Amino acid sequence: MALEQACEELYAFGQSTTISHPAVADVVGNKGANLMRMAEAGLPVPPGFILPTQLCRDCLQSGGQVPEGTRELLQRGIRQVEQWSGLSFGGDRRPLLVAVRSGSPASMPGMMDTILNVGLCDRTLPALIRMTGNPRHAWDSCRRLIQAYAEVVCRLEPDPFDRILDDYLQRECVPTVSELDVAALKRLVRDFLDHFQTSFGEPFPQDPMAQLFGAVQAVFRSWQSTRAVAYRQLHGLDSLIGTAVTVQTMVFGNMGSTSGSGVGFTRNPATGENGLYLDFLSNAQGEDVVSGRCPVQDVVGLQQRLPELHGQLRRIQERLEFLFRDAQDFEFTVQEGRLYLLQTRNAKRTAWAALRIACEQVTEELIDPAAALSRLAEYDLNSIQQVRVITTEGCRPIGKGIAASPGVAVGKAVFDPNRAVRMAEAGGSAILIRTDSSTADIAGLAASAGVVTTRGGRTSHAAVVARQLNKVCIVGCRELAVSDDCRSGRIGDHVIEDGATVSLDGNSGLVYAGSLEVIIERPTAYLQEVDRWKADVSSAADGG
Repeated sequence: MALEQACEELYAFGQSTTISHPAVADVVGNKGANLMRMAEAGLPVPPGFILPTQLCRDCLQSGGQVPEGTRELLQRGIRQVEQWSGLSFGGDRRPLLVAVRSGSPASMPGMMDTILNVGLCDRTLPALIRMTGNPRHAWDSCRRLIQAYAEVVCRLEPDPFDRILDDYLQRECVPTVSELDVAALKRLVRDFLDHFQTSFGEPFPQDPMAQLFGAVQAVFRSWQSTRAVAYRQLHGLDSLIGTAVTVQTMVFGNMGSTSGSGVGFTRNPATGENGLYLDFLSNAQGEDVVSGRCPVQDVVGLQQRLPELHGQLRRIQERLEFLFRDAQDFEFTVQEGRLYLLQTRNAKRTAWAALRIACEQVTEELIDPAAALSRLAEYDLNSIQQVRVITTEGCRPIGKGIAASPGVAVGKAVFDPNRAVRMAEAGGSAILIRTDSSTADIAGLAASAGVVTTRGGRTSHAAVVARQLNKVCIVGCRELAVSDDCRSGRIGDHVIEDGATVSLDGNSGLVYAGSLEVIIERPTAYLQEVDRWKADVSSAADGG
């Protein structure tokens, strides 16, 4: 189907549905194409629909205005999802809420915007409480929508909302928003609404369809965000043709102790080891996990706490690799014990992991040697190596975090992404030290030799990007505190001044003061296997 015709089409998907359109990533985005494949394969995918990339191009060419006819497409898509889900968008009995997500033809993790809980308003909030019997979940979802809509759609600054929330946490003497009770959440929502109206000059929109239209327009607009443009430039993706938008039925990870959200990899994206590699956060929505701002459980903790869910995820791991024939990075939500898949994509990985995964998947007969060689063509195999620290007696780390991307990085400590860029331009080696690192820091991440953060998990967007860039990354270094002026930091009793030499061991998660010696290892056995493939392919081409 020609791309210019795509804007006339709506791409709907539901569990175990037969897809009537080919899932072409240039039209529906990589995320949309994979959702359609998973739905057709009978995997647990919440129903939804996709607006094609043509609409994004039209939107950008008209100065950010969504083309005529988009509202009709949205209404058609919503009617289809209502039929599949048995819910009603804007209804006062069983309300349908939706997530609005971006979807580029090539995966760009965390670089564009997402808005969850769209459809909550004065009419649907009481209905959601009646339907779920969970008022805390409803009010928590409402405060999430208001803040996200304000920041993404209305372009209001997020800091005032964060300050209001921090004031509530201090007033109620609780460490996190998940511990605020219903009464506090109701007051918090009222304060959010007041601030929204004061800052934006209009009340928060109470028409669910108006919310949806605004969210779609904002996601299209995020294609030109600073971080998205920087990411495309870094990865040679300037020729891409815009983002699709996926509108999908909300499933809720913030409904209590039997609910949660997570991000998983079917193989370790740092080392290539075959095994589940995931982060999970109970009673949370997906943004809490990928933002890197919340402490999460790894696969061991999940297996101990929720063994049945762990078993389901192991089966999902096998089905995804069989379906896509590559290591996958997938997002999931558990709503009151029921597992849903929200997206999957080929996992971003280090060069070492790419080599190991290709070799092992050939052995497992998931792919053939020709496919493996094609996959490895983008890597300089002769430069693949693993660097390890040589520690001497008396050499003690000053801190420890979670190893998110392997290797060793030595450089000067910097606490601001822009300073990391300037240091790299001057020929220096920077170690970026942050409380948490978001995808807005993409330029600083790319310029640094390594990054260490106080908060975050191995599957946060910043960690995923660091691995793809082959940057050493340590997250969740809880003892780390960065000064308010971003000029120094402290790990325990050790003060790190701006410009001080620091060493990161991304294999163990250890942080050292000063410069350490290293040793270099090469993946000799895997490289020999690749050489055998090349010889076999060459022999076959010669008719031997």
